[in-house]
Amino acid sequence: MFTHKLALTLLALTGVGASAQPGTWQRLPAAPISPEFNARTSVWTGKQMLVFGRDQLTALDAHGDPYATGRVNVAAAYDPASASWRQLHPPEQTSGFMDLASVWTGREMLVWGQGTRLAYDPRADRWRQLPSSRLLRTHDGFAAVVWTGKEMLGWGGGCCGDSFSDGVAYSPASNRWRALPRAPLAGNRHPLGVWTGKDYIVVAGTRAAAYSPTRNVWRVLSAAPAVEQNAVWAGWDVVFTGTSRRAFAYRPATNRWRPLPLLPAGRAGHVAVWDGRRLLVWGGRRGGASLDVRLNAWLPFARGPLPAALESTSAWTGSALLVWGGVPTKTWGTYRETGAAYMPPR
Repeated sequence: MFTHKLALTLLALTGVGASAQPGTWQRLPAAPISPEFNARTSVWTGKQMLVFGRDQLTALDAHGDPYATGRVNVAAAYDPASASWRQLHPPEQTSGFMDLASVWTGREMLVWGQGTRLAYDPRADRWRQLPSSRLLRTHDGFAAVVWTGKEMLGWGGGCCGDSFSDGVAYSPASNRWRALPRAPLAGNRHPLGVWTGKDYIVVAGTRAAAYSPTRNVWRVLSAAPAVEQNAVWAGWDVVFTGTSRRAFAYRPATNRWRPLPLLPAGRAGHVAVWDGRRLLVWGGRRGGASLDVRLNAWLPFARGPLPAALESTSAWTGSALLVWGGVPTKTWGTYRETGAAYMPPR
């Protein structure tokens, strides 16, 4: 007779007949902002989720068709304790038009993207502009952005046919930028990066490298599989998920890659967080799944009150996965915001 645990394992691996894992969804109240599709980013401060983005301004022409008239920065904070949003006074308009990245330093939210370099202190409710640098004159929209505990690092990125292979670091303590040494990687517009607590691991295509801030050197890692859009540090592995059911893990201690079981049918890793014991992913037609590392198997959970077409940002609070974002409407440039919190079983 199969044990209950073995049965769950087989169901998760096959995705056939698997019932949704227990867990609770709760819809978030309406947020006071609705940023456009590629211009939203968030951090968890330990008490609240801070969200920054850009909102597309539109008007109608003589035929009733919308056209762009400009952009404005928008920001808000969500407090799970009170289940409420508050709109933040945003910084002045920036020139950026590409994706945004952000990190939490323990004191400030640093927002970084092409044409946008900002810091927000929630205690003082104040924004400040990060300093400029000659390192950012040609290329300021770095990708694979991480926080090391001391610096914000970024490498690669690009736009409009350009793929860059340089990297920079910003230190809040000195309020200065510095160049990273040249990486053993070809330029890449969409690299993935993660901080392990010791190294900055960057994957660009099928090549991977690790940067040590302590030694200020890069080293080449074993060749990577075709990874997709998310990189998450899971305590001892870097886990990569994306727009498909595929997922991979890289273990720095052994310098080896391995494929993980396919996600259950109808799921994809658009959103991925580590809760200290399980990897939680959400995306696709049917919702999410959690990877139980002891079983090396996915356990599905329901989609919740969120549309599959949600273009999202997310945060892990310590007890809940917050998924929030925008859904395209029939009117170009206009998004309908929505969000929910998923509380996994303990």
